Amino acid sequence: MRIRVALVLLGCHAMSAFAAPPSSLAWEPLIEVTSGRAERGPWRQNESRFDYVDDPAVAVDAQGGVAIAWVDQARKAVLFQRFAPDGKARFDQPVDVSRQPATFSWLPRIAIASDGQVLIAWQEIIFSGGSHGGEIMVASSRDGGKSFSNPANLSNSKAGDGKGRIDSKRWHNGSLDIVAAPDGDVVVAWTEYEGALWVSRQTAGAEDFSRPVRVAGSAATPARGPTLAVGPGGMLYVAWTVGEDEGGDIHVAASADGGASFGAARRVAPSKTYSDAPKLAVDPAGTLHLVYAESIGGPFERFHVRHTRSSDGGRSFEPSREISAPPPAGSVSAGFPSLGIDARGRVYVTWELYTNERLPSRGLGLSVSLDGGRSFTPPGVVPGSIDIAGGFNGSGQGLLMQKLGVNGNGVVAIANSSFKPGAHSRVWLIRGRWPR
Repeated sequence: MRIRVALVLLGCHAMSAFAAPPSSLAWEPLIEVTSGRAERGPWRQNESRFDYVDDPAVAVDAQGGVAIAWVDQARKAVLFQRFAPDGKARFDQPVDVSRQPATFSWLPRIAIASDGQVLIAWQEIIFSGGSHGGEIMVASSRDGGKSFSNPANLSNSKAGDGKGRIDSKRWHNGSLDIVAAPDGDVVVAWTEYEGALWVSRQTAGAEDFSRPVRVAGSAATPARGPTLAVGPGGMLYVAWTVGEDEGGDIHVAASADGGASFGAARRVAPSKTYSDAPKLAVDPAGTLHLVYAESIGGPFERFHVRHTRSSDGGRSFEPSREISAPPPAGSVSAGFPSLGIDARGRVYVTWELYTNERLPSRGLGLSVSLDGGRSFTPPGVVPGSIDIAGGFNGSGQGLLMQKLGVNGNGVVAIANSSFKPGAHSRVWLIRGRWPR
């Protein structure tokens, strides 16, 4: 597995059918993180023949370095690498975080704590006797990612943890999130196939996570796609959507005690069509931002991306607005957004681009707000986000992912993966920063 820096500028990778990206970000050379084969055999649980790389998650540290985790399906492993601000890899070889080669590891999330601790949560396909396999694991590193603690199982259930159910036959894996609070607390949220949304926290200085708290969800109305954010005073927010409902809406709940308990959930921007894949973030002024995808009908129709915000701690939200229009030329659908905010209050949103809503996505869209979410730049394509060798975007297990990282200084890192059956798979990084 080689790590190399591509000697091409990102703009050279955009397909001519797509518009140039918005904003004044200066884009840096691509970092080719890893590549591999592209074999995905029939599903035979943990005996399946899978041989490809996928599922990147990314975060940016205070100095502008990039932390990235991904999955090597052949090794059934979550791997980790760190890149310095100049793009050089910190470690000679990626670090194996999951260390459980008998079971598949899928769709990691990364958080970097204020003290530099690196935390990774992921879905481990452990079959515990229920109808679906899945447990939520977490590991941490106090040496910058050179080594990680033994994975801890936070869920320990038979309910198929990590699955975000749309209906009885269709779901996305990777239905989880992790956040590190400024006070040192760490919170993990996840949903299960059976419907519940759970939250577990590790208080500052503690070794273990708490017993999970059930926030929402049921067998009839399963929660899906949770996202976490921390605001002033340690206020914790969680948002999710629901399955088994053609007009499912985004829900938000808040906790004033770090996740030990939650207030009543509120529906945000209710509509007759399906709302999916929410992402939350809090800006320096304490405003809570929410982005999500909204369809023109049910959960398998065309989508667009919307933004709204709350200035009163999630009690009320502004009317949402579409930010993925006009779509870049050649794209017809936009879904599964990612969200980041820097110390100047600039709001960054990326999303999956589709030239046909019935086919996998190719490339990533981008829009930026320079005024705290009051307005957004016209959307464009993230340079270099399209695999020019013809692969479509990962993930093969679901698109509930963490593809965008932003630090306080406005250093942006975007991760993408691609898969071309029988040909290749790859994971790469796209970095941008504001001119000085």
